[in-house]
Amino acid sequence: MKAMVVRRPGGVEAMSLEQVPDPTPGPTDVVIKVDACGVCFHDIVTRNGTLKAGVKMPCILGHEISGVVAEVGRDVRGFKPGDRVATAQRYHICGACRYCRSGRETLCPDRKFLGDYGLVGGYGEYVAVEDDNVALVPDNVPLDRAAIVACTIGTILNAIREVGHLQPGERALVTGAGGGLGLQAIQLARLAGAHVVAVTTSPEKVPVIRAQGAHHVIVVERGGDFSAAVKDATDGQGVDVAIDNVGSPVFEPTRRSIAVGGRWLLIGQLTGQFVPFNPAQLFLKNVSMLSATSTTRQQLIDCLEMVARGQLNPIVSQSLPLERAAEAHVAVESGRALGRILLRPNG
Repeated sequence: MKAMVVRRPGGVEAMSLEQVPDPTPGPTDVVIKVDACGVCFHDIVTRNGTLKAGVKMPCILGHEISGVVAEVGRDVRGFKPGDRVATAQRYHICGACRYCRSGRETLCPDRKFLGDYGLVGGYGEYVAVEDDNVALVPDNVPLDRAAIVACTIGTILNAIREVGHLQPGERALVTGAGGGLGLQAIQLARLAGAHVVAVTTSPEKVPVIRAQGAHHVIVVERGGDFSAAVKDATDGQGVDVAIDNVGSPVFEPTRRSIAVGGRWLLIGQLTGQFVPFNPAQLFLKNVSMLSATSTTRQQLIDCLEMVARGQLNPIVSQSLPLERAAEAHVAVESGRALGRILLRPNG
């Protein structure tokens, strides 16, 4: 099959279009003919070497996958050839540890992330994924939109429902508001009944950010301090919940934007930068620093159902052939991408 392979960390030139063996299903594997794969900033930090934990090269990038089942392993019962499916971000969990047994498989110590661990990713015509990490796509949800549901919507659902417990009437800050996670965070925060303040570095993205439901949109230069504008938008109080999709580059202004007793949800980290801070800056305001990573299969199913009901809209700005993966990476890395860019390995 045709696949985009990374053999060693580097720039976009590290991605090479190659012919690799077609995947064959193990006992619990679902082989998917890939319809679409979203390009996430996670792919950037895997490709350039910033992310090292759990990465095994050579690898085929891509963890936001949808497609049609081509073949199943002998022990697979819930899927059959021809089914329309989407994946969670992993291709393997153990299914037996205390995390898997309690619906927290995102924390499984044996988990292997799609696109990181070897030649198992969505930047290829086919991929084999264990059935624990696959969900059926409702008939009225287009496959190209279903591809990005697990990462862009499911991760945010995990953060604000399971971890952050965002409540109706609370004030929420969304950083990186014009990106893949940011636009979905606005939608989900509004669905939860929050008053949403969105921050972006891209003035041209403001109309789309407002269209997703943001009550206030703050435009700031990269590295700028937006905390005063957040305070102005919240009657001087700050926000109850910060949904932080950016990480280190916005650490200080995000910290200053959080109200007394607020919760800080760490979701994205775009650089390898470390941040020094004084813990008293948090505990004197009783601020909780929390985090959420990836999506369980049940969260993926919940999100697909909300998309099917029209409650959420996965935002895709562009679809490109696999051969143009470098172009997609440049757009995502520069911050120009609005929502998600898709790769279509099978045309």
